[in-house]
Amino acid sequence: MGAGGRMSVPSEGKKSKSDVLQRVPHSKPPFTVGEIKKAIPPHCFKRSVLNSFSYVVYDLTIAFLLYYAATNYFHLLPYNLSYIAWPLYWICQGCNLTGVWVIAHECGHHAFSDYQWLDDTVGLVLHSALLVPYFSWKYSHRRHHSNTGSMDRDEVFVPKVKSSISWFSTYLNNPPGRILILLVQLTLGWPLYLMFNVSGRPYDRFACHFDPNSPIYTDRERLQIFVSDAGIFAVLFGLYHLVAAKGLAWVVCVYGCPLLIVNGFLVLITYLQHTHPSLPHYDSSEWDWLRGALATVDRDYGILNKVFHNITDTHVAHHLFSTMPHYHAMEATKAIKPILGDYYQFDGTSIWKAMYREAKECVYVEPDEGDQNKGVFWYKNKLH
Repeated sequence: MGAGGRMSVPSEGKKSKSDVLQRVPHSKPPFTVGEIKKAIPPHCFKRSVLNSFSYVVYDLTIAFLLYYAATNYFHLLPYNLSYIAWPLYWICQGCNLTGVWVIAHECGHHAFSDYQWLDDTVGLVLHSALLVPYFSWKYSHRRHHSNTGSMDRDEVFVPKVKSSISWFSTYLNNPPGRILILLVQLTLGWPLYLMFNVSGRPYDRFACHFDPNSPIYTDRERLQIFVSDAGIFAVLFGLYHLVAAKGLAWVVCVYGCPLLIVNGFLVLITYLQHTHPSLPHYDSSEWDWLRGALATVDRDYGILNKVFHNITDTHVAHHLFSTMPHYHAMEATKAIKPILGDYYQFDGTSIWKAMYREAKECVYVEPDEGDQNKGVFWYKNKLH
């Protein structure tokens, strides 16, 4: 198997291509969650209000400085340079606001502070500002963490078996088709998931993150779905008045384009964390929580690892201990890798190459032919 357990944090080395693609173990691990936790220094589980807010202030300060530069100086540039300046602003602001999105995600996991009301307040404000229904996504995402890797109960990026893939998949199983799939996924994937549960688990009736009566939620959660919707409507109302005052083009340039980049990144990050040729999925006959949590992969986004608060390269630790603050996750990852050994998967492949490779190799899942473990599913791509 790969050398995951003997590797330190990604910057210290990368697996060879053959090691990276070699399947991780799928049998019951020789360690427990308790043993993994004991390997992590106790302070890694401590949440600090001051420390957590420092990241909020830092990200929002950068967001304001980028906004200030764009709205006060771009109009002074020569006309042709504005075609360079605005896309640079969109990329930088989109990456920075993805960091804000990650902090709100921390709030949803109760990893921001020791106070649930504070986590929910900060999370509601930050996620609503990015048009994310905070409580709606918090509850569906919690179920994803509770059922990761399950073919039956996982909430997002649930792979299809060969018999269930769409009829047009054969026509898209080529380079132009894969690029088209990735483009649609990165631009429309997030709103389609929120509104229509695309790529989510099947329900017996229509599932929507904005619907308090959606089958995604329990009766005691439905009131908070209304609160999430109210947060979204408040932001949309503000945007409506901004359009009236500043014009649609101004709002699209300052807010809309960076938001598209945020949405693209969060889909890409989630997709690459849970889609990899080496990772198994399990049906109800084989699945258990620990093996499911380990069916994830850490990735290397270069400098963006820091911008995204290391949600990219510490995802395995996050799935094991989701209430751990992000600012301790790197230290925790170093500590648990010797315990996890081959069960830890890190792939340092360039994100651009990984996107295309996963689109090519991970078309559907099936058990290996002749394998006694019929409840263990692996990614495959042969359609004929």
